[in-house]
Amino acid sequence: MSLKKQDEMDHNAWLKKQDLTVIETAFLTTLIWLDKRLRIVDYLELLETMYYRANLQMPKSHTEQYDLDNKFWYWYPLYSLGSLSIIAYLVAAITGALLGFYYSPSTAGAAAQGDPTAAYDSLVMIMTDVQFGYMLRSIHKWAAQFMTAAVFLHMLRVYFTGSYKEPREVNWVLGVVLIALTLFFGFSGYVLPWKQLSFWAAQIGVEMALATPIIGEWAAQLVFGGFTLGQATLVRMYILHVFVLPFVVTGLIALHVGIVWVQGIAEPH
Repeated sequence: MSLKKQDEMDHNAWLKKQDLTVIETAFLTTLIWLDKRLRIVDYLELLETMYYRANLQMPKSHTEQYDLDNKFWYWYPLYSLGSLSIIAYLVAAITGALLGFYYSPSTAGAAAQGDPTAAYDSLVMIMTDVQFGYMLRSIHKWAAQFMTAAVFLHMLRVYFTGSYKEPREVNWVLGVVLIALTLFFGFSGYVLPWKQLSFWAAQIGVEMALATPIIGEWAAQLVFGGFTLGQATLVRMYILHVFVLPFVVTGLIALHVGIVWVQGIAEPH
């Protein structure tokens, strides 16, 4: 395997000659665009070659075993469930970015405990005044719940089919980290409206952090901005939900999918 640049193939002409679906064409067009700039295929093939040299007993994927001619688009999402969670994540990310134009992470305006805050008022404004705002927030909410359910079912499928066993232990641990981050994604988003349910959910979070041995107070300070709820808590949840978790989760998902690409979909044990 060499990283030397290959021939100047006319990929557009090649694509036109292939009998591909719209999804396959879009995928290959995106991959070719990225590969011309980053040479990702060369590096991924290099990693795959190195992996197979060290793992000569690597099982074949379903497409290889059953000669499915790469028609995995039709049934792999139903088997692995991981693709469905990624689709839900993308939908939640896009709708969440649009909601961010109108949301205000502020507790201002609450003269007494239980009064509406600027954060809650901004959500009411999104739901009632912004065109398609109600639909946008509903899609974001349902996509997040669908993603959580899909990740749980994906983990159950991996466990009961034995797909976590050698040589896929690292990807299993990565999946456990991702499901924990998914739950925290949901928790931080649940706090953002800063209504009664959000407030008491955050209070439970603070109590759980304080109940953690040794690092409890430090964790409460870091995640919730102190031992009592307030503006610092809402700002921390907003920053984690919008600026930290998306980059961490996207990076881990890319690594997770990359390992699956190299190793192939696991056969049931």
